[in-house]
Amino acid sequence: MSADLWLVAGLGNPGPSYAKNRHNAGFMVLDVLAARAGGRFKSHRARADVLEGRLAGARAVLAKPRSFMNESGGPVKGLCDFYKVPAERLIVVHDELDIPFGAVRLKLGGGDNGHNGLRSVTRSLGTREYLRVRFGVGRPPGRMDAAAFVLKDFSAAERKDLDLDVDRAADAVEALITEGLGAAQNVFHAG
Repeated sequence: MSADLWLVAGLGNPGPSYAKNRHNAGFMVLDVLAARAGGRFKSHRARADVLEGRLAGARAVLAKPRSFMNESGGPVKGLCDFYKVPAERLIVVHDELDIPFGAVRLKLGGGDNGHNGLRSVTRSLGTREYLRVRFGVGRPPGRMDAAAFVLKDFSAAERKDLDLDVDRAADAVEALITEGLGAAQNVFHAG
């Protein structure tokens, strides 16, 4: 495809038992974007569910890897290769422990901060230089293990604002596409 195409990959774990987990925030955002694009996900040979369409006026492929989180890189790399999308036009949407619940932060590159999905994507792509939309899930309470925390569903209190927060993260993806990183950060890091 051509150089004006974006690939937006949401990270999560497949299957209904994980659907409402904090670790599936990326999938939740992609579901909102799919509704905005007016399409449905279809199975792709790169081990992902994809939707080809328009997002914020731009050509985009939305993708949810069908692999588990720690193997997300293979499907993401497969889609980058298939659609000929360079890393700088890849947006990865993921949960982030070091950001307060519901906050949205945008960045280009950087480390994986212990996130196995990002580690897999970076390893498969051979670069850290891709855009990230980080959805804050907060820190685990007390001494709870972080890995156990992200595999739990959002709490009742969190679910009250979850739809609004997921919508805001979807807005951030669209702002990255239409306005670029700096302008989008000015909007989404202010709140």
